[in-house]
Amino acid sequence: MLRFFYTLCALLILTTAAQAGGIGFRRIVIGADSTRPLNASLWYPTRDTAPSGPVGENRVFVGIPAVTDAAPDQERHQLVILSHGYGGSWRNLNWLARELVGAGYAVAAPDHPGTTTFDRDPRQAATLWKRPRDLSRTIDAVLADPALAGRIDPDRIAAIGHSLGGWTVAALAGARFDPALFARDCEDHPSPRTCGLSGELGLADPAIGRDMRDPRVKAFVTLDLGLARGFTPESLAAVRLPALVFGAGVDIGDLPATLESGWLADHLPPESTRLVMIPDAMHFSFMQVCKPGAEALIEAEDPGDGVVCRDGAGRGRAAIHGEIATTIIRFLAQSLPPL
Repeated sequence: MLRFFYTLCALLILTTAAQAGGIGFRRIVIGADSTRPLNASLWYPTRDTAPSGPVGENRVFVGIPAVTDAAPDQERHQLVILSHGYGGSWRNLNWLARELVGAGYAVAAPDHPGTTTFDRDPRQAATLWKRPRDLSRTIDAVLADPALAGRIDPDRIAAIGHSLGGWTVAALAGARFDPALFARDCEDHPSPRTCGLSGELGLADPAIGRDMRDPRVKAFVTLDLGLARGFTPESLAAVRLPALVFGAGVDIGDLPATLESGWLADHLPPESTRLVMIPDAMHFSFMQVCKPGAEALIEAEDPGDGVVCRDGAGRGRAAIHGEIATTIIRFLAQSLPPL
């Protein structure tokens, strides 16, 4: 019965999107002449009647229909910033951007240099603390130019991140990382998947302990985040923003959600935090839907990576997405002040 409810809500969201107008999409470069230029993607409500085409689609993943470079509508919108996982890109949460625009939000997502699909520069990857700043720079750009994604309310901004993106938005909300704490935790819970990233991501660099909070962000959502136990309990207890924490119930190996998402939720203020464990979701269930045959295609080229197309037993990924989107949209409606 509960799954039927989530499916029904997801269909209502899509119906609302169709009635309200279309999805506009554009890509921009932020700080093109800087040492860390950001390739960012924007999704927003539009009244443009030009034909839509697939966005974020390739031979493995399903895209979404959108009108590229469409003019934003004239309404005022809340803004949601998205952060992808390690080795991912803006395409990974393309599906969620569609649902958010259907609910009236403008959405922006940068590719994080050094930790994205098309930029694996090890020097950039080892400066993990710059990731939250990437989101702040994206907020700056969208607020400064209404022609990009429409008129944005600067007092109603939220951040959502998957995997390492979940770490990024938690830091943006005020969580502080302690390299010594992380090192001790790796002694107690040795995990090649997380502890093995210390050198690649610069997790021992004192710079990662700085305050990366952006006060413009009023709520945040983490989607099966990683590296949570490096955040100090004191800093998490001091976070005063509404938080929605998702965990994947199916462990892909050495990454139990109870030690990441569960740990984060346990240390955030209980009165403003909600933990949602999805029993039949795997870590990659939060990414876009895979095309038929995609897992075999990936395995043929990169053995072992086909796991990105796997989910737990039961529902398919699209149904899991329906539950996630419905829960997030309800959370945002409750957490951000009304327009």
